[in-house]
Amino acid sequence: MTQSRSKQVSLEDTRYYHLISRCVRRAYLCGEDAYTKQSYEHRRQWMVDRIRFLTSIFAIDVAAYAVMSNHYHLVVYVDESEAMAWSDEEVCERWQKLYHNHPLVERLQKGQSSCKAEIDKANEIINKWRMRLADLSWLMRNLNEYIARKANQEDNCKGRFWEGRFKSQALLDEKAVLACMAYVDLNPIRAKMADSVQSAQYTSIFERIHDKASFIDNKAQLPFIIKPLLGFIGNEHQQSPKGISFSLLDYLTLVEETVKIIREDKRGHLSYRTFPLLQQLGLNSEDWLQLAQHFGKQYHQAVGTVTELPTFAAHTNKRWISGHRQQADIFQ
Repeated sequence: MTQSRSKQVSLEDTRYYHLISRCVRRAYLCGEDAYTKQSYEHRRQWMVDRIRFLTSIFAIDVAAYAVMSNHYHLVVYVDESEAMAWSDEEVCERWQKLYHNHPLVERLQKGQSSCKAEIDKANEIINKWRMRLADLSWLMRNLNEYIARKANQEDNCKGRFWEGRFKSQALLDEKAVLACMAYVDLNPIRAKMADSVQSAQYTSIFERIHDKASFIDNKAQLPFIIKPLLGFIGNEHQQSPKGISFSLLDYLTLVEETVKIIREDKRGHLSYRTFPLLQQLGLNSEDWLQLAQHFGKQYHQAVGTVTELPTFAAHTNKRWISGHRQQADIFQ
């Protein structure tokens, strides 16, 4: 039986999650249809623009993303504390960028509430909005519904565009987070859509390398503030309350070398001395390459150490996490 999303997410165990949505049957999110020769490449920008817009509203940061031909990946960080710090006015302003105002909240804002019960109910609605603005399901609903409606309108058709509910994977420690990010960033390389991270457009690593966000024209005229990708704060002495605890330069160097190895015409080995990030992660070359190529296929529900997995299972009312034995060999 399918579990509710609330039973698949445990913020007390981790704030990092890997999210995946796939198109139904032969529907195209992006790319070119081999049968009709119709190109859907312009939809990649739809995805990136919508992700930017939603993360400017939600208390959720994007650490990595990749927009593929019939699916997309997100690695996100849920910052519930950010949502709790917002004033009621800011919560209402953010929510109303997506939905119409509620009559009771509107009366409260105008000072027209007639009694305490009405005020209490309005505050209850605002608190509900606050929780939803830090909720993965509400983020994905606003992303997937928008893209589905726009694609169906362009295709002049009706019906389901996405395969079903999005898939979520809890990343329980920094090793899982970084391995998943690399797996996501390398998607176009494995699919042979690009031969280097410098040319792998519509991925987070391409954006980090080219600082793509800074090239947007007329940023001052945009209806939202551009929220940058979740930053790397390790070894770079950035004063930030949150971020990925490794060096961006070390990450880029490791991923670029990984590309050379996983391509069919390359073979090689990654050493601790050349790539200190491997030593920080406690991974050998073979394990890293295995994760970079097969992370999304071999591990499900949650990824972490044999100590973290049972705790996450208990907090999400599960007896065990599938893939537990496979993870024990790598995540120690």
